[in-house]
Amino acid sequence: MRATAKRSRQVFVHDVLLICIMAVLAACGLIYEYLLSHYAGRVIGAIETAIYTMIGLMIVSMGLGALAAKLIKDPFSGFAWLEASIAICGVSCILIIATLVSFSAVLPRVIAETFSLPPDLVPDGGLISLARELAMLTPYLFGILIGFLIGMEIPLIARVREQIYGQHLEHNVGTIYGADYIGAGIGAALWVTIMLGLEITEAAVLTAIANLVAGIIFLLYYWSNIVWRLPLLGLHGAIFLLALAVYQFGSDWTIRMTALLYEDPVVYNNASRYQSLTITERYLGSGNDPLYGFYINGRLQFSSNDEHIYHSMLVYPALSVADPQPKVLIVGGGDGLALRDVLQFEPESVTLIDLDQELVEFFSPASNMQHYRSALVQLNEQAFADSRVEVVIGDAFLEVDKLRDKAKNFDAIIVDLPDPSHPDLDRLYSSYFYQRLYDLLSANGVMAVQSTSPYHAKKAFISIGKTISAAGFPHVEQYRQNIPSFGEWGWTVASKQKTSTRQRLLAMKSLSTEHHWLTRDLAIASFEFPKDFFQDDDVKINTLGTNQIYQYHSEAWKSELGLYLD
Repeated sequence: MRATAKRSRQVFVHDVLLICIMAVLAACGLIYEYLLSHYAGRVIGAIETAIYTMIGLMIVSMGLGALAAKLIKDPFSGFAWLEASIAICGVSCILIIATLVSFSAVLPRVIAETFSLPPDLVPDGGLISLARELAMLTPYLFGILIGFLIGMEIPLIARVREQIYGQHLEHNVGTIYGADYIGAGIGAALWVTIMLGLEITEAAVLTAIANLVAGIIFLLYYWSNIVWRLPLLGLHGAIFLLALAVYQFGSDWTIRMTALLYEDPVVYNNASRYQSLTITERYLGSGNDPLYGFYINGRLQFSSNDEHIYHSMLVYPALSVADPQPKVLIVGGGDGLALRDVLQFEPESVTLIDLDQELVEFFSPASNMQHYRSALVQLNEQAFADSRVEVVIGDAFLEVDKLRDKAKNFDAIIVDLPDPSHPDLDRLYSSYFYQRLYDLLSANGVMAVQSTSPYHAKKAFISIGKTISAAGFPHVEQYRQNIPSFGEWGWTVASKQKTSTRQRLLAMKSLSTEHHWLTRDLAIASFEFPKDFFQDDDVKINTLGTNQIYQYHSEAWKSELGLYLD
């Protein structure tokens, strides 16, 4: 009887240990999935496509791994080697991806400089193009590899449990899957609450260390059941040292590799909770201010030499026809540049909603700022320090409803959001959202919306105009202007006024507030488009959940720039 009870206690301890190990590994597995999807979106550019492709590939690979697990004869030794292999991949994957992508990007320039080739003869095709495409696939290759290895975990753990019990376990799979699901849920929570706030290399290393610790515990606890014990122990120790080195130096290496992707030197690179922020700097010679480029997730948001074109076209037509000293709402615009131009109209108050607090803080005045940050704060003329400005950090989709509930009212609304390159952004281009903004406008209110490129993404541009019209605005007009850093860009202005914005501008002798670049005549001319430009009856409006504008935008930029870019 005592022997039986002792055996039961031993089996129970084994069971608890294995279930806990499985839960930890499941959490690690889900974090690997999110981490690679997230990084693939940064590297490849097509965020939504990258995420769903990665998830799909990893799920299929996990299935193949589960099938392949039966080929491993010794589950104890096999599991120990498996966890070491996953930890190696987790520690090194981001470094390898960053290195290969950066090398493929700079290879044409290196060849051109080596052989003193003129700019028009820089190699860009054949093997060079193939190397670039293969480098872009490395996140997926790591996803397939890690997914395959993770898929082996559950079958091996199931076989370990049955060997410990010495019999076939009727509910074996259910127990393990229960631990797996719980662990995956914990992993998802850790990703949202902690990992997103870390630099991506650090997140990968910490996940790999958790994976490694679970593997070491398994190795030590089942020492007598494992062959090649000492080599395995030495391998785990070596991986742990590698993980510490990568944690210490990996971020710097990744930043250096990422910097190679930009034409100008990178002076700042950091990941906020929601996006990767990069600043480049180009010196233009003595007596000239440096040229700064601001990138989010590798995409140029503005260049300091021509951002005034974009922001003046966004703000000035709408604010010139708004009521004097208006109450203004800005949706997006965390860099403060649209806010700078709005403040030129001497508004009574300005409310700015942005999701990313770190972005707003970066462009806000502070003590002991780096020179590039000081330059950018000067560029927005310290707009966030103005006492009339209220900054609301939150999701605009939700915050706008809160303003409606408080019966807030605005004379002008400026919507300065990123392009609809993700379904989460698409909802901010929906008729539902524009209806909410319509409700916030005063009886004589006017709204201006960033509307992507009418040249590169024509259907998305036209759809934005149609969608705003469907929201109930009596006057909706679209206009455009060339921006050297972007090419032709477009905006939409909508109003509740008796006459259209263009008609009101025509009635003016000049803009109500002067601008150093934009004039009244130039603003009026921007409303002109080629003949039959808007004669596309197939373009649909974007309702909540259809992702219509996202689809138009994604298709357009894939066609323009290739498979791996938005």
